Amino acid sequence: MKGYSPPAAKQRGMAIISALLIAAVVAVLAGAMLTRQSVFTRSLEAEQLRVQGQWLLQGGLEHGRQMLWDARRKDVLTRLDQPWAHAQVGAFAGRIEDEQGKFNLRNLVIRQQVDAEQLQSFERLCRLIGVDPAVSRRISQRVIGSYVPPARYPMLRSLDDLSGIEGLDPVVLQRMQAYISVLPGPTWVNGNTASAEVLSAVVPQLSLAQAHGLVAERDSGQWFINRGDFVNRLRLPQINVDSVQVGITSEWFRVQGQARREQRRVTIDALLHRPEDREPRVIWSRVGV
Repeated sequence: MKGYSPPAAKQRGMAIISALLIAAVVAVLAGAMLTRQSVFTRSLEAEQLRVQGQWLLQGGLEHGRQMLWDARRKDVLTRLDQPWAHAQVGAFAGRIEDEQGKFNLRNLVIRQQVDAEQLQSFERLCRLIGVDPAVSRRISQRVIGSYVPPARYPMLRSLDDLSGIEGLDPVVLQRMQAYISVLPGPTWVNGNTASAEVLSAVVPQLSLAQAHGLVAERDSGQWFINRGDFVNRLRLPQINVDSVQVGITSEWFRVQGQARREQRRVTIDALLHRPEDREPRVIWSRVGV
Protein backbone atom coordinates (compact mmCIF):
# COMPACT_ATOMS: atom_id res chain seq x y z
CA MET A 1 0.00 0.00 0.00
CA LYS A 2 1.37 3.29 -1.06
CA GLY A 3 1.83 5.97 1.49
CA TYR A 4 -0.28 9.15 1.66
CA SER A 5 0.95 11.85 -0.78
CA PRO A 6 0.11 15.43 0.33
CA PRO A 7 0.99 16.97 -3.06
CA ALA A 8 -1.35 14.59 -4.88
CA ALA A 9 -4.21 15.32 -2.48
CA LYS A 10 -3.59 19.03 -2.90
CA GLN A 11 -3.74 18.65 -6.68
CA ARG A 12 -6.99 16.73 -6.45
CA GLY A 13 -8.45 19.46 -4.25
CA MET A 14 -7.40 22.17 -6.67
CA ALA A 15 -8.95 20.24 -9.55
CA ILE A 16 -12.23 19.95 -7.70
CA ILE A 17 -12.24 23.66 -6.87
CA SER A 18 -11.40 24.54 -10.49
CA ALA A 19 -14.22 22.33 -11.73
CA LEU A 20 -16.64 23.99 -9.31
CA LEU A 21 -15.51 27.46 -10.41
CA ILE A 22 -15.90 26.55 -14.06
CA ALA A 23 -19.35 25.15 -13.37
CA ALA A 24 -20.29 28.33 -11.52
CA VAL A 25 -19.03 30.56 -14.34
CA VAL A 26 -20.88 28.46 -16.90
CA ALA A 27 -24.04 28.69 -14.80
CA VAL A 28 -23.71 32.47 -14.52
CA LEU A 29 -23.09 32.84 -18.24
CA ALA A 30 -25.99 30.56 -19.06
CA GLY A 31 -28.25 32.51 -16.71
CA ALA A 32 -27.20 35.80 -18.29
CA MET A 33 -27.85 34.40 -21.75
CA LEU A 34 -31.26 33.13 -20.70
CA THR A 35 -32.07 36.50 -19.14
CA ARG A 36 -31.07 38.36 -22.29
CA GLN A 37 -33.03 35.90 -24.38
CA SER A 38 -36.05 36.34 -22.11
CA VAL A 39 -35.79 40.15 -22.32
CA PHE A 40 -35.43 39.96 -26.10
CA THR A 41 -38.42 37.62 -26.33
CA ARG A 42 -40.56 39.93 -24.21
CA SER A 43 -39.47 42.94 -26.26
CA LEU A 44 -40.29 41.10 -29.47
CA GLU A 45 -43.69 40.07 -28.13
CA ALA A 46 -44.41 43.64 -26.99
CA GLU A 47 -43.46 44.99 -30.42
CA GLN A 48 -45.68 42.41 -32.12
CA LEU A 49 -48.59 43.39 -29.86
CA ARG A 50 -47.95 47.08 -30.58
CA VAL A 51 -47.95 46.50 -34.34
CA GLN A 52 -51.07 44.35 -34.11
CA GLY A 53 -52.74 47.04 -32.02
CA GLN A 54 -51.89 49.73 -34.55
CA TRP A 55 -53.28 47.60 -37.36
CA LEU A 56 -56.50 47.22 -35.38
CA LEU A 57 -56.61 50.99 -34.86
CA GLN A 58 -56.15 51.63 -38.55
CA GLY A 59 -58.83 49.07 -39.32
CA GLY A 60 -61.22 50.77 -36.90
CA LEU A 61 -60.43 54.18 -38.39
CA GLU A 62 -61.00 52.93 -41.94
CA HIS A 63 -64.27 51.31 -40.88
CA GLY A 64 -65.38 54.63 -39.41
CA ARG A 65 -64.48 56.47 -42.61
CA GLN A 66 -66.46 53.97 -44.65
CA MET A 67 -69.53 54.26 -42.42
CA LEU A 68 -69.48 58.05 -42.72
CA TRP A 69 -69.16 57.86 -46.49
CA ASP A 70 -71.94 55.27 -46.80
CA ALA A 71 -74.23 57.44 -44.68
CA ARG A 72 -73.48 60.49 -46.82
CA ARG A 73 -74.26 58.64 -50.05
CA LYS A 74 -77.56 57.36 -48.69
CA ASP A 75 -78.84 60.57 -47.08
CA VAL A 76 -77.79 64.21 -47.22
CA LEU A 77 -78.89 64.64 -43.59
CA THR A 78 -76.52 63.87 -40.74
CA ARG A 79 -78.50 62.23 -37.94
CA LEU A 80 -77.91 60.32 -34.74
CA ASP A 81 -79.84 57.27 -35.96
CA GLN A 82 -77.26 56.51 -38.65
CA PRO A 83 -74.84 53.55 -38.20
CA TRP A 84 -71.76 55.74 -37.61
CA ALA A 85 -73.36 57.15 -34.43
CA HIS A 86 -73.39 53.74 -32.72
CA ALA A 87 -70.41 52.68 -30.63
CA GLN A 88 -68.11 50.06 -32.14
CA VAL A 89 -67.29 46.99 -30.04
CA GLY A 90 -64.89 44.12 -30.53
CA ALA A 91 -61.13 44.03 -31.06
CA PHE A 92 -61.44 47.75 -31.79
CA ALA A 93 -63.76 49.62 -29.44
CA GLY A 94 -64.56 53.21 -30.27
CA ARG A 95 -67.05 55.86 -31.21
CA ILE A 96 -67.57 58.61 -33.76
CA GLU A 97 -68.82 62.01 -32.66
CA ASP A 98 -70.24 64.76 -34.85
CA GLU A 99 -68.07 67.76 -34.05
CA GLN A 100 -70.66 70.04 -35.67
CA GLY A 101 -73.14 68.98 -33.03
CA LYS A 102 -71.01 71.12 -30.71
CA PHE A 103 -70.09 74.79 -30.46
CA ASN A 104 -67.01 75.39 -32.60
CA LEU A 105 -64.57 77.75 -30.87
CA ARG A 106 -63.24 78.75 -34.27
CA ASN A 107 -66.55 80.61 -34.80
CA LEU A 108 -65.43 83.26 -32.33
CA VAL A 109 -63.27 84.81 -35.06
CA ILE A 110 -64.68 85.44 -38.55
CA ARG A 111 -62.50 87.08 -41.21
CA GLN A 112 -59.89 87.85 -38.56
CA GLN A 113 -62.39 89.76 -36.41
CA VAL A 114 -64.25 88.82 -33.25
CA ASP A 115 -67.85 87.77 -33.89
CA ALA A 116 -69.80 89.38 -31.04
CA GLU A 117 -72.88 87.16 -31.48
CA GLN A 118 -70.83 83.97 -31.43
CA LEU A 119 -68.98 85.21 -28.37
CA GLN A 120 -72.31 85.73 -26.59
CA SER A 121 -73.41 82.23 -27.64
CA PHE A 122 -70.22 80.77 -26.19
CA GLU A 123 -70.69 82.62 -22.91
CA ARG A 124 -74.31 81.38 -22.70
CA LEU A 125 -73.16 77.81 -23.30
CA CYS A 126 -70.52 78.07 -20.59
CA ARG A 127 -73.15 79.22 -18.11
CA LEU A 128 -75.44 76.34 -19.10
CA ILE A 129 -72.75 73.69 -18.59
CA GLY A 130 -71.34 75.18 -15.41
CA VAL A 131 -68.09 76.78 -16.58
CA ASP A 132 -67.04 79.71 -14.40
CA PRO A 133 -67.49 83.06 -16.23
CA ALA A 134 -63.89 84.06 -15.46
CA VAL A 135 -62.64 80.82 -17.01
CA SER A 136 -64.87 81.22 -20.07
CA ARG A 137 -63.44 84.71 -20.60
CA ARG A 138 -59.90 83.35 -20.43
CA ILE A 139 -60.83 80.67 -22.97
CA SER A 140 -62.31 83.18 -25.40
CA GLN A 141 -59.27 85.44 -24.97
CA ARG A 142 -57.00 82.48 -25.73
CA VAL A 143 -58.98 81.65 -28.89
CA ILE A 144 -59.13 85.26 -30.06
CA GLY A 145 -55.41 85.62 -29.41
CA SER A 146 -54.77 82.71 -31.77
CA TYR A 147 -56.72 83.98 -34.77
CA VAL A 148 -56.93 87.78 -34.65
CA PRO A 149 -53.71 89.27 -36.07
CA PRO A 150 -51.17 89.77 -34.80
CA ALA A 151 -51.59 86.29 -33.27
CA ARG A 152 -50.22 85.97 -29.75
CA TYR A 153 -50.72 82.22 -29.38
CA PRO A 154 -50.44 79.13 -31.60
CA MET A 155 -53.59 78.00 -33.40
CA LEU A 156 -55.69 75.44 -31.55
CA ARG A 157 -56.04 71.87 -32.74
CA SER A 158 -58.22 70.46 -29.97
CA LEU A 159 -59.64 71.40 -26.59
CA ASP A 160 -56.61 69.80 -24.96
CA ASP A 161 -54.61 72.83 -26.08
CA LEU A 162 -56.56 74.86 -23.49
CA SER A 163 -55.37 72.75 -20.56
CA GLY A 164 -52.91 75.38 -19.35
CA ILE A 165 -55.56 78.08 -18.82
CA GLU A 166 -55.85 79.27 -15.23
CA GLY A 167 -58.86 77.76 -13.47
CA LEU A 168 -59.61 75.22 -16.20
CA ASP A 169 -59.18 71.97 -14.30
CA PRO A 170 -59.32 68.53 -15.97
CA VAL A 171 -62.88 67.85 -14.75
CA VAL A 172 -64.25 71.01 -16.39
CA LEU A 173 -62.22 70.40 -19.55
CA GLN A 174 -63.63 66.88 -19.78
CA ARG A 175 -67.17 68.24 -19.36
CA MET A 176 -66.59 70.70 -22.17
CA GLN A 177 -65.66 67.90 -24.60
CA ALA A 178 -69.33 66.97 -25.02
CA TYR A 179 -70.42 70.49 -25.98
CA ILE A 180 -67.46 72.31 -27.53
CA SER A 181 -65.17 71.54 -30.46
CA VAL A 182 -62.18 73.10 -32.21
CA LEU A 183 -62.30 72.88 -36.00
CA PRO A 184 -60.02 74.36 -38.68
CA GLY A 185 -62.62 76.89 -39.82
CA PRO A 186 -66.04 78.37 -38.95
CA THR A 187 -69.02 76.00 -39.13
CA TRP A 188 -72.73 75.89 -38.45
CA VAL A 189 -74.24 73.77 -35.68
CA ASN A 190 -76.06 70.63 -36.84
CA GLY A 191 -79.57 70.74 -35.40
CA ASN A 192 -79.92 66.97 -35.89
CA THR A 193 -77.01 66.10 -33.59
CA ALA A 194 -76.59 69.03 -31.18
CA SER A 195 -77.49 68.81 -27.50
CA ALA A 196 -80.18 70.93 -25.90
CA GLU A 197 -77.49 73.04 -24.23
CA VAL A 198 -75.78 73.87 -27.53
CA LEU A 199 -79.07 74.68 -29.29
CA SER A 200 -80.17 76.93 -26.44
CA ALA A 201 -76.81 78.72 -26.60
CA VAL A 202 -76.83 79.39 -30.35
CA VAL A 203 -80.52 80.38 -30.49
CA PRO A 204 -80.75 83.21 -27.92
CA GLN A 205 -84.54 83.19 -27.62
CA LEU A 206 -84.65 79.42 -27.02
CA SER A 207 -84.76 78.47 -23.34
CA LEU A 208 -83.05 75.31 -22.14
CA ALA A 209 -86.43 73.74 -21.32
CA GLN A 210 -87.69 74.48 -24.83
CA ALA A 211 -84.47 73.07 -26.29
CA HIS A 212 -84.88 69.85 -24.31
CA GLY A 213 -88.40 69.48 -25.70
CA LEU A 214 -87.15 70.10 -29.23
CA VAL A 215 -84.37 67.53 -28.86
CA ALA A 216 -86.76 64.93 -27.43
CA GLU A 217 -89.07 65.44 -30.41
CA ARG A 218 -86.14 65.18 -32.80
CA ASP A 219 -84.69 62.05 -31.25
CA SER A 220 -88.06 60.31 -31.43
CA GLY A 221 -87.56 60.23 -35.20
CA GLN A 222 -88.76 63.67 -36.30
CA TRP A 223 -85.46 64.80 -37.77
CA PHE A 224 -85.05 68.28 -39.22
CA ILE A 225 -85.11 68.16 -43.01
CA ASN A 226 -83.73 71.67 -43.60
CA ARG A 227 -82.98 74.89 -41.75
CA GLY A 228 -86.46 76.26 -42.42
CA ASP A 229 -87.94 73.18 -40.77
CA PHE A 230 -85.74 73.75 -37.74
CA VAL A 231 -86.77 77.41 -37.45
CA ASN A 232 -90.48 76.60 -37.85
CA ARG A 233 -90.35 74.01 -35.09
CA LEU A 234 -88.74 76.49 -32.72
CA ARG A 235 -92.20 78.10 -32.46
CA LEU A 236 -90.57 81.50 -32.07
CA PRO A 237 -92.35 83.71 -34.63
CA GLN A 238 -90.19 86.73 -33.81
CA ILE A 239 -86.95 85.01 -34.80
CA ASN A 240 -85.06 85.96 -37.96
CA VAL A 241 -84.28 82.89 -40.06
CA ASP A 242 -81.02 84.37 -41.34
CA SER A 243 -79.75 84.85 -37.79
CA VAL A 244 -80.00 81.13 -36.96
CA GLN A 245 -76.61 79.50 -37.62
CA VAL A 246 -78.02 75.98 -37.55
CA GLY A 247 -77.93 73.43 -40.38
CA ILE A 248 -78.89 69.79 -40.87
CA THR A 249 -75.64 68.31 -42.24
CA SER A 250 -72.09 67.85 -40.97
CA GLU A 251 -68.61 67.64 -42.44
CA TRP A 252 -66.44 67.23 -39.32
CA PHE A 253 -66.20 64.13 -37.13
CA ARG A 254 -64.02 62.86 -34.29
CA VAL A 255 -62.99 59.21 -34.03
CA GLN A 256 -61.81 57.97 -30.64
CA GLY A 257 -61.13 54.36 -29.80
CA GLN A 258 -58.81 51.72 -28.48
CA ALA A 259 -57.48 48.31 -29.47
CA ARG A 260 -56.50 45.79 -26.80
CA ARG A 261 -54.17 42.84 -27.36
CA GLU A 262 -53.67 40.75 -24.23
CA GLN A 263 -52.44 43.26 -21.62
CA ARG A 264 -51.49 45.98 -24.11
CA ARG A 265 -53.83 48.84 -25.00
CA VAL A 266 -53.34 51.30 -27.87
CA THR A 267 -55.58 54.35 -28.36
CA ILE A 268 -56.39 56.62 -31.27
CA ASP A 269 -57.90 60.08 -31.52
CA ALA A 270 -58.51 61.49 -35.01
CA LEU A 271 -60.34 64.32 -36.76
CA LEU A 272 -62.05 63.47 -40.05
CA HIS A 273 -63.35 65.82 -42.73
CA ARG A 274 -66.19 64.59 -44.92
CA PRO A 275 -66.81 67.06 -47.77
CA GLU A 276 -70.08 66.94 -49.64
CA ASP A 277 -68.63 65.22 -52.71
CA ARG A 278 -65.57 63.30 -51.47
CA GLU A 279 -64.77 60.46 -49.12
CA PRO A 280 -63.78 61.40 -45.57
CA ARG A 281 -60.09 62.07 -45.00
CA VAL A 282 -58.03 62.20 -41.84
CA ILE A 283 -56.97 65.74 -40.90
CA TRP A 284 -54.93 64.71 -37.88
CA SER A 285 -54.57 61.68 -35.64
CA ARG A 286 -52.85 60.81 -32.37
CA VAL A 287 -51.89 57.27 -31.35
CA GLY A 288 -51.05 56.53 -27.73
CA VAL A 289 -50.12 53.53 -25.59
